Amino acid sequence: MLVISAFVAYLISPAVVLVMERTNVSRAVAVNLVYFSALIVMVGIPSVLTPIFFDEIKLVAQDLLDLSQQTSEFLSNPIQVGNYVIHLEQLGESLDNLQGNLLTPLPEEALALLETTSVNVLWFLVILVSVHLFMSEWPKIRHWLIHLAPEPYHEEMNELYQRLRNVWIAYLRGQIVLMLVVGVAFTVAWTLIGIPGALVLGVVAGLFTLVPDVGPLIAAALAVGVALLEGSTWIPLSNGWVAIITAITYLVLINIKNFFVRPIIMGRSLHMNEGLIFIAIFIATLLEGIMGALLIVPVMASVSVLMEYFRRRVLGLEPFAGGEDEQFKAPAGKFKPRSIRLPKKERRKKDL
Repeated sequence: MLVISAFVAYLISPAVVLVMERTNVSRAVAVNLVYFSALIVMVGIPSVLTPIFFDEIKLVAQDLLDLSQQTSEFLSNPIQVGNYVIHLEQLGESLDNLQGNLLTPLPEEALALLETTSVNVLWFLVILVSVHLFMSEWPKIRHWLIHLAPEPYHEEMNELYQRLRNVWIAYLRGQIVLMLVVGVAFTVAWTLIGIPGALVLGVVAGLFTLVPDVGPLIAAALAVGVALLEGSTWIPLSNGWVAIITAITYLVLINIKNFFVRPIIMGRSLHMNEGLIFIAIFIATLLEGIMGALLIVPVMASVSVLMEYFRRRVLGLEPFAGGEDEQFKAPAGKFKPRSIRLPKKERRKKDL
């Protein structure tokens, strides 16, 4: 929860700096203005959008339940492929039981549900307080962290901090813009195809973009499932063909995003291999869920910056070579180890 708090505080802290520069108020006043304005927006936007989303959310949820039920019924019978018979009845029963457990919780689980809800409310309060604390006290925390290093290294620590900050700013800014672009693009696409609940599915696609590569795939699966059950509101084709059109549209849009939109927005500022990023995101999603998938890329980039700094220090090179655009590239300088001065006793032994 503290990681989430730090992440949220870092996300809205540029607004604090902007308010301080434009109005010349103290940091405490700027933090309070931005913090409580953000809370009002967080409460106000769901309140305004809930009536708009309500009917579409019910429609999408019912379609997903129907799709789960049909899948369970399909798997409950043996599947014959040529001369082979595939038995997946147990998988169908498991899916049916899972759906029943999610929709009809037992009365004895009510107390556990209440306890879980209460704990989550307390954690939410911890996040609210921690966000305000991080935003208010970050200059002091940063000063303390930098001064943990010996005094001759303070200037290098400041430069290292700026480079790490640039990594996170580039990633966060790119992800937010990408989220908005993807959300609008998929909402328009699903609306043009005529899929019921297009607005909800588009918003889900935009939000799931925060989990790169894996998130849009899940959002597309939801859209294809709805198209398979409901079809189109105006295309005179069967539901199967509408689902195929939806899948093709997803493939076209996601490739445009990956090969054109994403490089432009992100500016390839992190200088990391996309295959490596995909593997890391997939593993992080399995191990740590959405939060792990969201943080793994900037964490990897930050580790790369730190390791480059330590490598150059160990090899006796300048700690930072070139501009920030070259921070992930190997330095052009030659290795020139620093001379090591031995103690007097060791020098006498060496001379003898």
